[in-house]
Amino acid sequence: MPKSAKPAKPVAVPKYEWRKTEKEFYLAKPVPTLLDVPPMQYFIVDGAGSPASEEFQAVVGLLYALSYGVRMMPKSGWTPPGYREYTVFPLEGVWRMESDSWEPGRLDKTKLRYRLMIRQPGFVTPEVVERARASARKKVPAELLERATFETMTDGRSVQMLHAGPYDTEPETFAAMNAFLASHGLARREPVHREIYLSDPRKVAPEKNRTTIRFFGLEPTAP
Repeated sequence: MPKSAKPAKPVAVPKYEWRKTEKEFYLAKPVPTLLDVPPMQYFIVDGAGSPASEEFQAVVGLLYALSYGVRMMPKSGWTPPGYREYTVFPLEGVWRMESDSWEPGRLDKTKLRYRLMIRQPGFVTPEVVERARASARKKVPAELLERATFETMTDGRSVQMLHAGPYDTEPETFAAMNAFLASHGLARREPVHREIYLSDPRKVAPEKNRTTIRFFGLEPTAP
């Protein structure tokens, strides 16, 4: 009698790595580059003040608590439909300031306004969000958790560039990006920019920081 065929082994789905699959959106080049950024969904917290403040650090902690809450759901006993193992996306911030130019040590960071965020995979639904909130309630104060929203943002037509070094030297990168925009007949609709943090400032020296800076929502300048 013929031997029965062995059941096929399930094909393992590789881990989703944003650094490999979507590197054009995150790993900027050291020169200004134009790109079109599609809609992406995020956990977001709005705030104001210095990045050195306790409140800012608490917001960062909240975003990571929510994001890792999603990432670890299968190990907590529930797997969201469409879930795929992945690397948590990097911390990002959209900053609003009066000017892109300042001298080192002369920027009043207490007056900064920000939207801190961490992108979430496409399988994240309102149900997943509520489960992540329930998990985060064990780790963060309720009043802080209430500030977190789940939103979709579309940067659209953008220019981005890698900034290497301390945050206080960012005006050098801003100047290069503004010159690039002027030469291409483009301008920002609002005085805001996005920063994508590729380095952990708690673990690397300031001169080794790597940050992708993006001007988004570009439009042609008036003729």
